[in-house]
Formats: sequence, C-alpha cells, structure tokens
Amino acid sequence: MTRDEAIDVLTQAGQAEDDAFPLLDAAIACAIHDAPLRDPAPVRALADRAAERLAERLIEDGPDEALSETMCSDFRLNGDLLHHDNPANTDVIDIAERRRGLSAALSVFYLDAARRNDLRADGVDFPGHFLLRVETPEGPVALDPFSQGRLVLPSELSRRALRAGLTPHVADRLDLLMASVSDREALIRLQNMVFVRAIHAHDYEGAERSALRCALLDPEDHRPWLDVATAREKQGALTGALQALACARTLDDPLAARRQISLDRVRLQLN
Repeated sequence: MTRDEAIDVLTQAGQAEDDAFPLLDAAIACAIHDAPLRDPAPVRALADRAAERLAERLIEDGPDEALSETMCSDFRLNGDLLHHDNPANTDVIDIAERRRGLSAALSVFYLDAARRNDLRADGVDFPGHFLLRVETPEGPVALDPFSQGRLVLPSELSRRALRAGLTPHVADRLDLLMASVSDREALIRLQNMVFVRAIHAHDYEGAERSALRCALLDPEDHRPWLDVATAREKQGALTGALQALACARTLDDPLAARRQISLDRVRLQLN
C-alpha cells in the first residue's frame, strides 16, 4: 500500500458511520501513511488468529477474562515498559511484530477481536492512559491493555484519576471515569499522541502527517487542521499553513476567533 492509497482508506473511514467504522483497516492505513510500502499481512494475520482464539475462550470464560487471556497470554501483547517513547509503540505494523506498544495502539487488536465475536467492548479515554470497558453479566469492568490486560478495580480508577489531577468529586464518579468512546475517537486519540510526540521531537513533517490523518478520520472537526497548520508553520511552509487554516475556517465551531488570530499571524509573516 502506498501513502496515497492509505489516504484513500482514511478518507473512506472518515465518511463511515461510527457503528461501521473500519478500525483495523484505518489503523493499518495510519501506519502505512506514516511509513509506506510495508506489508500489513502480519497485522491481519494476528487479528484473525486473535479473533479465532477469543471465540474458543468465550465458550468457557467470561468476556473480560477471555479477552485479556487471549490478547496477553496467547498472543503476548503487552505494554513497552523499557522503551515507552519508541515510535514503534504507536504503529500497529510494528506492534504485530514486537508484541509491545502503548495502550491506545494495543487496544486496536483488543477491540477488533471483540467486534468479531460480538463482545461489547469500547475504549475509555481515561486521563493520561487509555483503557478498555468490557460489558459482563455483572456489569462493566475496566481492562488495562498496557498491563497484561489486567482488571482495573474501581478504587484504582479513582486513585489514578486523582493522580491525573481530577477533583475528588469527579474521581468518585465511575460513570464518568468509564465513559466509552467510539472506535473512531480511539484511533484519533492514538494519532493525537503521535502528533504530540512528533512536535516534542521537532519532527514537524511527522506531526503534519499525524494531524492530517486526524482530519481525514473526522472531517467535521476543525481542530486537526489547526494542528496541520502548526506543523506546517514550524516547517516554514506558510502558504500550506494558510491553506490548512482555511480548511478549519470552513467548519463551524465556537473557536472561529482563535482560528482567525492564527490565520492573521501566519499572513503577517508572509508580508
């Protein structure tokens, strides 16, 4: 798959309804858009085997146990504790080979296997750490893909929320702490993480690519275009930054004034 072909896949994914969002295909396209001409076959092979194994485990195990045991014990997916900042930790093609990654990227495989087995599971955009919500007969539970898919108890969720800076009133609200997000939002969070890392590493071309992927995945959101503009401005591509800001201006939102200020700032540099 070429970079242009990956863009086509992401564009189609952006136009899909949330309940039909092609998470695995879109995640593969994100990886190839960042580093093209790689073979995605290992990703699909891992996803196929994981879905088959999960179906076998669900015969005897509960949903949460079956999912965590399949992904961690059977396929050794786990967090990368030693090289947390390695770019490979956000790339599903690299993860399929290394079996290590960040929680938001590992979740792609968890969620894909769950979807194929009609298991009710969703991402949870928990402060500072992506989790999974799995529906069980006893109620929803939280799993941490980064930590061997282990169960995260409500008391630990509250402690994590307090450490992340949430107020005690919010930290005690499990309905808020375990609010689910769509597969689209889960993948966009991963790409936003790539953007932040690229900006910190002064990899502005990589930051631009990740922001563009977010824009394609959610074409009604103006914010990714602001990030595209930022990355282009840092590269000195001011005309491209203006084009990105113009794209943002076409989308209605309450931050039009902020976009206009950014537009004026870049335009002044051209004069």
